[in-house]
Amino acid sequence: MATRKRKTRRLRASRCHGWGRSGQHRDSGMQGGHGNAGWKRHRWSSVIRYGWEIGKSGFTPVNKHPGKAINISDLELGIDQLILQGKTKQSEGKIEINLGEIGYSKLLGNGTITRPLKILVARCSERAAEKISQAGGQVILPQAAEPVKQG
Repeated sequence: MATRKRKTRRLRASRCHGWGRSGQHRDSGMQGGHGNAGWKRHRWSSVIRYGWEIGKSGFTPVNKHPGKAINISDLELGIDQLILQGKTKQSEGKIEINLGEIGYSKLLGNGTITRPLKILVARCSERAAEKISQAGGQVILPQAAEPVKQG
C-alpha cells in the first residue's frame, strides 16, 4: 500500500493516532499490567469471581483409595432393586451382596438397616460393621496379605 493512503497519514497531528489517551497502544496499558499483575489490588474482584490460585505450588494430592462408597441407608433403599436385577444371593437366611461387583469399594455407616445382610466389601467403617451385625448380618472383608519380611 502506498504511504500516502495509510491511516497514519490521516492521523498526523492527532496525538494518539486513534488509540485513546490512556493506553496509547503500547505494552500492557489498559490491561492492568502483564500476566497476574494487580491480583492483590485492582484485579482482586477477578480473583474472587474466577477463583484464581496465584502462587500455588507443589504436588497435587493423590487419592490413595480410589473408588466409590455407599452408605447403609442407600443400600437399604436399593436392596429390592438389586434382588430384581439378580445381583444378590440367598445364603443361610441372609441376603448376600458383593459390593465390589456393583461398583462400590467401601461401606459407610450412615443410616439404619432392618434386614440381615451378608456383605462382601473391600473396606468398611467400624460403625457400618456394628450396625450390620446388630441387624443380624455380617461384613466380610478380604484378608490382608502378610507383610514381606526384609533382611
